Amino acid sequence: MTKNNLLHMHEKLIIPRIIEEKMLLSLRKGKISKWFSGIGQEAISVGSTLALDKNDSIFPMHRNLGVFTTREVDLKSLFCQLIGKKGGFTKGRDRSFHFGLPDKNIIGMISHLAAMLPVANGYGLSYKLKNKKHVALAYIGDGATSEGDFHEALNLASVWNLPVIFLIENNGYGLSTPVVEQYKCKKLSDRALGYGIKGETIDGNDIIEVYNTIKNAVKRAKQNKGPTLVEAMTFRMRGHEEASGTKYIDNKHFEKWKKKDPINLFESHLKKNQIIDNKYIKNKHIEIGSEVDSALEYAFNADKQSSTIIIESNDVFCKSHFNEIELSSDTKEIRLVDAISNCLEQKMESDENVLIMGQDIAEYGGVFKITDGFVEKFGKERVRNTPIIESGIIGAAMGLSLNGFKPIVEMQFSDFVSCGFNQIVNNIAKNHYRWNHPVNVTIRMPSGGNVAAGPFHSQSSEAWFLHVPGIKIVYPAFPEDAKGLLNSSIDDPNPVLFFEHKALYRSVKTQVPKNLYNLEIGKGKIRKKGNDLTIISYGLAVHWALEKAMKLNDKIDVEVVDLVSIYPYDKDIISKSVKKTNRVIILHEANLTGGVGAEISAFINEELFEHLDAPVTRLASLDTPVPFSSNLEKEIYFPLNRIENKIETIIKY
Repeated sequence: MTKNNLLHMHEKLIIPRIIEEKMLLSLRKGKISKWFSGIGQEAISVGSTLALDKNDSIFPMHRNLGVFTTREVDLKSLFCQLIGKKGGFTKGRDRSFHFGLPDKNIIGMISHLAAMLPVANGYGLSYKLKNKKHVALAYIGDGATSEGDFHEALNLASVWNLPVIFLIENNGYGLSTPVVEQYKCKKLSDRALGYGIKGETIDGNDIIEVYNTIKNAVKRAKQNKGPTLVEAMTFRMRGHEEASGTKYIDNKHFEKWKKKDPINLFESHLKKNQIIDNKYIKNKHIEIGSEVDSALEYAFNADKQSSTIIIESNDVFCKSHFNEIELSSDTKEIRLVDAISNCLEQKMESDENVLIMGQDIAEYGGVFKITDGFVEKFGKERVRNTPIIESGIIGAAMGLSLNGFKPIVEMQFSDFVSCGFNQIVNNIAKNHYRWNHPVNVTIRMPSGGNVAAGPFHSQSSEAWFLHVPGIKIVYPAFPEDAKGLLNSSIDDPNPVLFFEHKALYRSVKTQVPKNLYNLEIGKGKIRKKGNDLTIISYGLAVHWALEKAMKLNDKIDVEVVDLVSIYPYDKDIISKSVKKTNRVIILHEANLTGGVGAEISAFINEELFEHLDAPVTRLASLDTPVPFSSNLEKEIYFPLNRIENKIETIIKY
């Protein structure tokens, strides 16, 4: 390295230390409430960031202040973010380094450790698909290497040969738990062997070694030689965060690592080679300290973050612009399964940014054969079999979306989405609200019972997600809705859970336009007009409602409302129907407690109470797991045998 390179490296190395010392002083003065210190670990953040090109993406964690300063993030804005003042990157909605700066190719963390590693894979895949020689680097602590996302991410990166670098900051403790209680392997880098990738352990306090190691890993990745796992040995000179303290660590340990301080080591090296002297160091500290003081003072004097209920509510979702594509008069009678397959095929033909990922979806065509023949037509780059890693693939989809793609993830069965729950509810759902970047991910969810598949292949999981701000939920009951709404879901800038009822796949046929049209998410439909009572439903239960309504048609005039979209749901169509019939049953296949029906019922009671002539009634399956026996499922679990009596009871009320 040239003298100028070394001087630049030195400056970048001391900036985060100077900031940290001032932040710790501010903490003691009560000016800030919390701080996660990276003192002693700066060489890892700075050395690795300097080893990357500016177009390479970085996924930092708690102790990677050096990433932000090395990428020259504006200090005034950074400090406003860190102390929660107006002018920060998250509008006061998230803390410390929980934000992304796409213009700096920095993608922010969430508190759930290891969750960003699959997202880094998504970036790595996007670079491969775009034929760009870029790399994604993701940091992780030693404690978080026990998380499932760590293993899923390494496995996927290996299988897909992705240009990703996983950098472990092994500082000896996961909060307070020492490494001897965390894992048995001698070195964490040895885990690379199990995934068939390169792994190495380095001195994380030697900035030159960090820089050279990452440079080599970048070179390998850009030569299509796959991912690298780097374990950087270091030590955290402060507590996990300041309130935690360090009483659980022996003082001898501190003395040992104090001698290995990365800044002292590097400055000794530079002085030995007559590149700097003590006067230079003092002047540089004064110069940087002055800049930091000025930026900190600006942040402390900045206005408090303010907002309104309307602003906060409006920022949960990215505003989607629905541009209607009219339905063609040229139609064909097809099944629900065919409508979904037809939409996917036409969408992939018309939009090269659309790709599908899931288990067994390529040559096998998926367990329901929806993507049968797709791999021959679109290739394995866009129709991608995945390992059995729900969390890993949903996280990768997020990364793809953040870098311009429209990924579709097929859950083999919606029941298995529980294994990817964190990525949905804490990562993709909250991203736009937190740092104003939408996540366009569509997750297809083959769902529901009536197929004698038992407790783990028959669940109705839509209500799990109804309580999570930032997710749209669509649940069509008919083929024409399935095609139009799936197209809209794929184009929507927000994450969409698209439920497909397995029992309806091949049992329901309707005339479906042949063109690739769209339907607006959040709009319900009247499936049967009536005047005496309204049944509000969705999915399979819409067909139950229609069957019973037709059976009772001679004596009770039932109106059937199909929600179609569960969130957002159509309040207008509900209101108009309730005002007309004055009696309501909310019917759904999912079990009763905490279901979609409870939300709809609450809305009606709060907004339409004066129009009711009887209590709002919910009718749903039992509060039990779904039984395997077809007889038990249909006769006992489902509410089928209770619908007519409930209708008659409400009419007589």
